[in-house]
Amino acid sequence: MDKINAGDTAWLLASAALVMLMTPALGFFYGGLVRRKNVLATIMHSFFILCLISVQWVLWGYSLAFGPDLGGLIGGLDWLALKGVGQEPSTYAPTVPHLAYMVFQMMFAVITPALITGAFAERKRFKAFVVFTLLWATLVYDPVAHWVWGGGWLFQLGALDFAGGTVVHITSGVSALVAALVLGRRKGLGAEPIEPHDATMTVLGASLLWFGWFGFNAGSALTAGGLAANAFVVTNTSAAMGALTWMTVSWLHKGAPSVLGAAAGAVAGLVAITPASGYVDVSASILIGLGAGVFCYAAIQLTKRLGVDDALDVFGVHGIGGTWGALATGVFATVAVNAAAKDGLLAGNPEQLGIQAIAVVATITYSAVMTFVILKVINLFVGLRVPEQDEVLGLDATQHREVAYQL
Repeated sequence: MDKINAGDTAWLLASAALVMLMTPALGFFYGGLVRRKNVLATIMHSFFILCLISVQWVLWGYSLAFGPDLGGLIGGLDWLALKGVGQEPSTYAPTVPHLAYMVFQMMFAVITPALITGAFAERKRFKAFVVFTLLWATLVYDPVAHWVWGGGWLFQLGALDFAGGTVVHITSGVSALVAALVLGRRKGLGAEPIEPHDATMTVLGASLLWFGWFGFNAGSALTAGGLAANAFVVTNTSAAMGALTWMTVSWLHKGAPSVLGAAAGAVAGLVAITPASGYVDVSASILIGLGAGVFCYAAIQLTKRLGVDDALDVFGVHGIGGTWGALATGVFATVAVNAAAKDGLLAGNPEQLGIQAIAVVATITYSAVMTFVILKVINLFVGLRVPEQDEVLGLDATQHREVAYQL
């Protein structure tokens, strides 16, 4: 027990609390973007996932993701129901209690499936959503987390992902695109206006996400020191640059500086810096935020032009932002920031970019295939979409028999 550092432990527990805040913040971010008749159902997605995955993680999720490696593919079942996970130092973070590391990672496992819900907002049956979340967390998130962070094959290959570009954002973004395609377009899309009901709620949600993201990225240093400080600063810089870039691009494109665009751009900048935050310096974070604003905005315009109803642009922000961030890590990484990492392309190691590309392709392929299979199986037994009449009336009234506002 003498190895445990009080400062590191305090920082990691505080970071876990910051990341926990991100999931209800996401609920507000998404809730403001949907129509008034669906806001409660949309916020419920995030709140319910916080509850469900908190239990799933302690029962079997943590063991699958971080338990002793089995063939590079999955963790063993040694830590079912947290058996053997206690106050002793963690092998992954030797200066903090194992339980502190577990609960920090839990909050990542919680928010990742919550991100997907923006793609199928306003049309998915709640029962199907519950089953999907449990299966997806177990069959997609837990294995990929093991590949990258739990000693699995991508970890062994040398892939760099400081806080979740592949594990969190590519898995959720790609799965969101698959879900949008499988469920189909919302009724009335294109024929009637479908506008955000409360932009102020969305900006509040984005601001709280930004706040929580400091725990997400700087907490991933696992120690209270210089690396955490670097991750904190580059996170803020990339978020700010992403917001400025998105707002400017949309201003040039549509003739007005969009408030919601600035909020979305900040989130895109946060997404893109996530895998790189412990490996790049501040100048690189400006370029990463700039790229996020351009690439994510362009991706959303393309998906809309193709007629894909990714309701709240999850793929454009998280799928493309996570991909850009993962590849940018292979370009800008430097051991000057993190001696335990590797140099990237610009520091004379082009091989790292190739490794990052392998991690991106593997994560995209696995997430897409597994999500498609999970959705198709659920549709056979439960049915994915609510009936058309329920969709017209709204999910708040038909799925939950409650309304968000008594006006």
